[in-house]
Amino acid sequence: MKRTGTLVLSRADVSALLGMDECIHAVESAFRAHADGRVIAPAVLSSHTDNGAFHVKVAGLELERPFYAAKVNANFPGNEERFGLPTIQGVIALFDAERGTPLALLDSIEITGIRTAAATAVAAKYLALPDADTVAIIGCGVQGRWHLRALSRVRPLRSVLATDLSSERAAVFAEDMSYELGIDVRATPTIEEAAPASAIVVTCTTARRHLLGARHVRPGAFVAGVGADNPGKQELDPALMAGSTVVVDVLEQAAAIGDLHHAIDAGAMAMNDVHAELSDVVSGRIKGRSSDDEVIVFDSTGTALQDVAAAALVYRKALERRMGKMVEL
Repeated sequence: MKRTGTLVLSRADVSALLGMDECIHAVESAFRAHADGRVIAPAVLSSHTDNGAFHVKVAGLELERPFYAAKVNANFPGNEERFGLPTIQGVIALFDAERGTPLALLDSIEITGIRTAAATAVAAKYLALPDADTVAIIGCGVQGRWHLRALSRVRPLRSVLATDLSSERAAVFAEDMSYELGIDVRATPTIEEAAPASAIVVTCTTARRHLLGARHVRPGAFVAGVGADNPGKQELDPALMAGSTVVVDVLEQAAAIGDLHHAIDAGAMAMNDVHAELSDVVSGRIKGRSSDDEVIVFDSTGTALQDVAAAALVYRKALERRMGKMVEL
């Protein structure tokens, strides 16, 4: 019998259903659909509190049927220390975009982590040097782990240097990820040691002032700035941005809330200095890398196109496996 109503999927459900490889594929397809105009344009809304912020991200995507997703995430960086709670908590509402029917309510924590790393993996697939096998992870939290897993799917990783404000967190990260991925992951105390030695550099922190500069990045590096997802956060020096080839996930969003926002405010860049959106590169409309010495920065602010792609994938698999709880709202 066909299941009807709204499907409620917990974090455990999502974790069991969403694999990294298929999420990378789904996110890459979503950016290609964006280039082809087969989307409802993504948008974002933010509200800030004393201890964190709420972000609302929406978009639609034409797949085997039209889907629309609205994600509400709470981002409270002090949660773990103060309450023993995750930094990010939230829900995704998935709709049939033709009828307006609410199809599913999904916990957003797992999807946010995996789809963010998947977008970086897609960018690295097109923009990192083909033989890039060394990675610096700056920020050894949940996103750092997901990013290393995702990058290992698209590049032949050999060694990883991990650094964090907490040396203990970096050490645990190195031990865990070395065991999980079977590669050499080492904790290092400073960005100055980690970044210059790496062909791929990922910043996934809650920094409010830039911490990675041009002096840290070697020729030919691919840099993914992941942490700046609201106007108050910044990881990349505007001078690094201005001296690099910049690719963004969504141009208007990056100019409003990403590291691009800070580079524009500093007078180092204008919007028309951006080389491309990721959708342009994935679709082949704009060439990605031009030379082996070119430094390429991917300003990743996180778009709901990634959320709707991942949520639709989870929803379809949940129906097939008869997982989750069907309710009438």
